[in-house]
Amino acid sequence: MSDRSAPRYTLFGLAIIVLVVALAVLLARPAQSDNQATPDTAARPANTLQSLAELDGKAPSRRQLDIQHWTTAEGARVLFVEARELPMFDLRLTFAAGSSQDGSVPGLATLTNAMLNEGVAGKDVTAIAEGFEGLGADFGNGSYRDMAVASLRSLSAVDKREPALKLFTEVVGKPTFPEDALTRIKNQMLAGFEYEKQNPGKIAGKTLFANLYGNHPYAHPSDGTAQTIPGITLAQLRAFHAKAYSAGNAVIALVGDLSRGEAEAIAAQVSAGLPKGPALAKPGQPVAPKPGVTHVDFPSKQTHLMLAELGIDRNDPDWAALSLGNQILGGGAFGTRLMSEVREKRGLTYGVYSVFSPMQVRGPFMINLQTRAELSEGTLKLVQDILAEYLKNGPTQQELDDAKRELAGSFPLSNASNASIVGQLGAIGFYDLPLSWLEDFMQQSQALTVEQVKTAMNKHLAADQLVIVTVGPKVAQQPLPAPTDKPAEQPLGVPEH
Repeated sequence: MSDRSAPRYTLFGLAIIVLVVALAVLLARPAQSDNQATPDTAARPANTLQSLAELDGKAPSRRQLDIQHWTTAEGARVLFVEARELPMFDLRLTFAAGSSQDGSVPGLATLTNAMLNEGVAGKDVTAIAEGFEGLGADFGNGSYRDMAVASLRSLSAVDKREPALKLFTEVVGKPTFPEDALTRIKNQMLAGFEYEKQNPGKIAGKTLFANLYGNHPYAHPSDGTAQTIPGITLAQLRAFHAKAYSAGNAVIALVGDLSRGEAEAIAAQVSAGLPKGPALAKPGQPVAPKPGVTHVDFPSKQTHLMLAELGIDRNDPDWAALSLGNQILGGGAFGTRLMSEVREKRGLTYGVYSVFSPMQVRGPFMINLQTRAELSEGTLKLVQDILAEYLKNGPTQQELDDAKRELAGSFPLSNASNASIVGQLGAIGFYDLPLSWLEDFMQQSQALTVEQVKTAMNKHLAADQLVIVTVGPKVAQQPLPAPTDKPAEQPLGVPEH
């Protein structure tokens, strides 16, 4: 995991939509072994690929995760998977310390997280980085809407593990928040806000969340604003850290070359090094927004289109049906309803994606694309019509069967590394999901019928309730090209960074 001490600008624009899709797919896939061969696969030459059709009627093999769990003396929840294949381990702390806990100070959570590894007693940011590097260890951190994370990857040998854990515990539990570092990071964030003014995708994302969530904590940008960041004080950072980075507000996920006793000792050490305190309450449920279109004028050859509704929280029992239903609509790459109709048949965009992002409370369902400005109104209507038709009729049996096979065939990748497993454990613990959640999701997904998917999609979405944001120029509109197997023009709509 890379060192990510700089501020993050999350959930805005196409790049982040793709990231969210990838994360949603990752967390939706049960663990599966990549070394369990069936008689059929053992007989197949190593340089051939298994077709989707060969999976018909077969239960995909899965790596059974033996998830052990306990609670530390200070109240941190621990999830542990022993994995002896490599002489290393991954540790991830997940706190309910995202921007939904900012209160009246947007950006406080992000700034606190970014400052963790800027200083501890006797060490500045350079000494901390050199300390981890000298041990062959890797520190990472990040802050998002629901959560903040801090992670460590280290060799499991005692002479490397113990000093790496000591430094990690100091960084997360006792940061000194140096004033010069605070000034530097604030300036970085303010420079980022200036950059965002020239990025239509960022503008669209911020406007969408503000319209979708109104006065809810999810509405404001995770990184704060140019108005709030300058006034954040060291005292506010220390108070937020003491409250939000407490042991009772933490989930500790551990995966790697450790015994149960070693894992318990690590969890106890980390937990004892955190501030003492209880778990923070999650935010209240958002109020359904008023549907409609907001246009932001922006000089460009392209128009960004973002469409959204309130979706579900992570504990919703319909998640399996919605995930598979969205995969067919626009959650995959080529072959989805949206990609087929918007890009492949008409060449209107390079990419169009839909995603459910379930969070502690109702996260967004979003559709994101960009297209030629003069075709933006027609493209928007086309996307709305595709969604309406999909909700009316549901997927075909063939689409559902293909989606199930694709999901089954991709399982090995979801647990190909300790890092992916520790991420899954962190999510299971943070969202208080059953330990069998990954296995349950797989079984539920493979048992779904067309009618069940259609019912779930209609329960949570309505084509006439979309909150829509468009960012681009006001230009005369042209009619859309007729659908064809070979569009006359190459698609426009390359993601802008």
